[in-house]
Formats: sequence, C-alpha cells, structure tokens
Amino acid sequence: MAVQDGVATPPSNLVTLIITTSPTPSAPSTDLISDILASFKLHCPVLLSCKVIVVFDTYDRIGDSMRLKKGQITAEGARAVELYKTNVKNLVLGEWYPEAAQNSRAFVHAQGLAEYGSPHLAENHVALSILQTVDRRVTFIEPTGRIGFGLAVRSALRVTETPYVWVQQHDWPLARNIPLESLVEVMQASEGDPSVPVKYVCLPAIRMLSYATSAHVLQFPALRALTAELKRDFPTSGSDSASVPLTPLFFWHDKPHIAATAHYLARIFPSRLAIARGDFIEDSVGQRARTQMKEGNWAKWACWLYYPGDGKEVCLQHRHGRKWRGVEADMQTRALFAEMRSKQSSLLPAS
Repeated sequence: MAVQDGVATPPSNLVTLIITTSPTPSAPSTDLISDILASFKLHCPVLLSCKVIVVFDTYDRIGDSMRLKKGQITAEGARAVELYKTNVKNLVLGEWYPEAAQNSRAFVHAQGLAEYGSPHLAENHVALSILQTVDRRVTFIEPTGRIGFGLAVRSALRVTETPYVWVQQHDWPLARNIPLESLVEVMQASEGDPSVPVKYVCLPAIRMLSYATSAHVLQFPALRALTAELKRDFPTSGSDSASVPLTPLFFWHDKPHIAATAHYLARIFPSRLAIARGDFIEDSVGQRARTQMKEGNWAKWACWLYYPGDGKEVCLQHRHGRKWRGVEADMQTRALFAEMRSKQSSLLPAS
C-alpha cells in the first residue's frame, strides 16, 4: 500500500483514471474503450477500482468527408458519435457498478467551461456538461464543441479529487503489467526528497525502447549527466513490485502516464493561455519543456520513464484511433487481403 500521513492507503483512493476519447471511424462500436478496459483487467486491475473521468471530445463541423484531425465529420459519423457516447457510458457504468450496486448510479449534473486564449474575447470558451454519479466514482464530461486533448485533460483535472491521475488516451492499451501501487509509493516518497522529484511517469511505447542510451539523451551533455546520476531502481514496499525502474525523461508525452494532479495543473496549465483549443500537450508545452530541460531545468518538470528490463520492454500498444475501424472491420480487411494474396499465389507459374 502507498503511505499517506503515516497510514497505508490503497492506490484506488489516491489515483483518478482519466480517459479521453473523441470521434473515431469505429464509432458507434466501443472496441477501443473495451480494449483499454480489458488491458487494465489483465495488466493493472487496481485501475478499475479507482475513480474514473471520461471526457468525450467532439467535432467542429459536418462535411462531405471525415477529416478527424481537422475536426470534420460526416452526417453519418455525427450520428454514430452520439450513439458511441451512450455505448461508452453504459460500458463504463457496467464495469464500475456491478449488478449489486445499481442504486449508486443516480447522477448529479453540473456545468463548466473550457476557456482558452485571451480573456478579452467572449467567444474563447467551450461549455461543458458534467455528469457524475452521486458518489463521484464515475464522471462524464461532454463539451459542446471540439476542445482537443489538452483542454480535455485540464477539464478532467479540475474535477479530480485525488492527488494523482492516470491519463489514458482511448487508443493505447497496456501490453505489460504495471505496478501502480509501487509507482504511487515512489511518487509519494519523492515529496520528501526534492533532489529526486518524481511528478510524472510515462509508460514506454516501442519508439521509447532504450531511451536512456538513445540520441534523445546522448547528444546533450546535460541530459547524459542527469541520466547517469538519476537513473535507478527505486525500492518500494508494494506487493506488486520489489522495486521500480525509472530513468529521467526529457519530454512531456501525451501517451499514458501517471502524474501528480497539482503538478500537472501548475506546469501544463498555469493559465488559460497555456494550451490553445485543439492542441495536444506534447505538441505545445511538451516542446517548451524539452527546451528547458536541455538547458538544465529538468527538476521543474520532474518527468520520468518507466524502464522495465533496462528499457527493453514495451508497456503499450497503439491502435491509431483516427484510423481504427473496429475489430469486425479489421478482421474483414485482414480476410480480404488474405484472399487477395491467395489469388495472386495461384496465378504464379509453378516452379
């Protein structure tokens, strides 16, 4: 158990799971979210006992073709998105509230704003509809217009009541066991050691393998020195891991990560000017953070990479949500390609 004020506290009381989702070709299927939840059950089941906030980003306009990166969707896609939201809500409620707890699913409604840019322009905000169960274990946030990943995360952080968050995009299922209890213990312990602050821990995807010895680090003397000094296995008392291997990370990634809530708000969202509507964190603040880290100010950001197997083990898969059409469509595509390959082979002359 993690320790808070000298008392053992389960991670389910310390961590809120934030899931961000947006229009996808697979809608109204919940395949993406179902895959995420299935990976939690297999690789980090304690997450399913944490409070959860789901943010449903939306689109800007309806057009003749689907251009999700530009916020455009077709009329058919718009209908699918509305059904998708309902399906995801039912999926999440079914997971967080088994049959015996149906009475806990009464909802409280609230309103909010995702503001951005100059405060002198009245139109620089998007209204939010916030729906919570009475015990606040489940929260759904729906903006009336497209806000993007950055403002989606900020909207969730503002209603978070726990000191830590797990931020999860809808197309990054886990591929390896994650010792959440031990990670939280390390982050808590660092509160008393300002020389080794641990405020953010990213999970590694395939392009982050061997990060500590990659060009992202080795080309910069200051980053090499910090890695040599700080990379280590942090001892823990948690039942899910004897120690936690971490290496300094010189970037703030959007892919799944655990972070201190207050640190997140202070560093990434110090004002409404920090993130523009539609922006990803790593494309804006993440770039500025890396510049500062290369100049020697890593401790301000205190970013780490979970580093099992000395950086040789992947913890995440990527489903490419803007392209993913769902399990059934994927199987049909695979079958079609297999049939085409079979026909091509049959036309080849015999050797």
